[in-house]
Amino acid sequence: MIVEVLLGSSITLIVLAGCYNSGLFLLSRRRIRRVPAERRERFYVFLLACLNEEKVLAESLARITSLPAGNFLALVIDDASDDRTAEIALAADPDRVRLHRRTLPNARRGKGAALNDGVRHLRESGLLYGRDPADVILCVVDADGRLDPHVVQAVDPSFDDPQTGAVQVCVRMYNRHLGLLARMQDMEFVVYGDVFQSARRFIGSVGMGGNGQFMRLSALNSLDGDGPWSDSLTEDLDLGVRLIAKGWTNQHCTTAAVSQQAVLSLRRLLRQRSRWFQGHLQSAGLVPLILRDVPTRAALDMLYHLSSPVLILLTSLLPLSFLVALGATTVASVQEGQALISPMWLLGPYVLSFTAAYAYGFVYAKRERDLGLVRSVLLAHVFVFYGYIWFAAGWWGLWRMLTGKRAWLKTART
Repeated sequence: MIVEVLLGSSITLIVLAGCYNSGLFLLSRRRIRRVPAERRERFYVFLLACLNEEKVLAESLARITSLPAGNFLALVIDDASDDRTAEIALAADPDRVRLHRRTLPNARRGKGAALNDGVRHLRESGLLYGRDPADVILCVVDADGRLDPHVVQAVDPSFDDPQTGAVQVCVRMYNRHLGLLARMQDMEFVVYGDVFQSARRFIGSVGMGGNGQFMRLSALNSLDGDGPWSDSLTEDLDLGVRLIAKGWTNQHCTTAAVSQQAVLSLRRLLRQRSRWFQGHLQSAGLVPLILRDVPTRAALDMLYHLSSPVLILLTSLLPLSFLVALGATTVASVQEGQALISPMWLLGPYVLSFTAAYAYGFVYAKRERDLGLVRSVLLAHVFVFYGYIWFAAGWWGLWRMLTGKRAWLKTART
């Protein structure tokens, strides 16, 4: 009886999630129309919060300083690194790169704290003197982030709308060719950006990611608290919600991307995703703010998004309940001396689990044209099993939260 209840509940959740995802897929195919507006010259500041990033920082700074844009600088926020991070920053183009050093005991308190300190430094250093906060755009870039050369030109038109508070660009894995695990991470971000984020432009609920997020300084100044970023493990999610609650519009740019390093170790990937999962659990505290200050349509989508940890944990019971039910049916077949397992035992789970793979394969093939549609769809079938990583990461993240562990699980670079 318990197995039947679990199986039925899990199937119901999957069907409802499938309907929701199908709706977003159809919505994401729409093209967004921009109203011509007055162009303004804006000043871009790229923020890189760094803790022991000597392996990847030089390449990222080289790409930023070579951007074909005239009015920008990069601020490296050294969060008390004990490697060559500061040395690499000082060796970069002094006209384009500035270094802000944090020291213990105030340093190493998380990415949000480092970014807040970086913004305080910008305000107090005089680097922004005489500039209108509405025309200053801050961009958070991870130390391993590689921005597309045209990223400023792609993002800038979105800020012609004075209501735009932030713009998130697409995220890719620059080492996606180094194995199936890296390829799955790239597909994950492509699907999230090209389906979910693209659809949310029409809903008003675009979220911010931790890499490649552009924000208007005046929008950040409007937020309550000691700094724009919270101490949440997913400070980017928290920031995006609070901007929308303040009346700003978040946009998603589909024509430019930031590429980052995919994790090549399954254990490190689980460690990273458990941190993200725990951060989503912490974000439950945003629910009253959403209910109070966010328009209804966007609020419903946000609440669904914030409920994803609970849905993941419940859905994780489906494979187990299916195997138990299949085992019980097999035993009954042997006892009865006849086959009680119909083709629906295979067809039903396939339809529930893999229908989305065809849509995801279609979306990924548009980004990775060298792969082709057939190969992309096959990879999308593997992607369904890759999603089981979230089950393990979810239970790990829940355990960390229940045991009071809140340390920032930094992803190691290679």
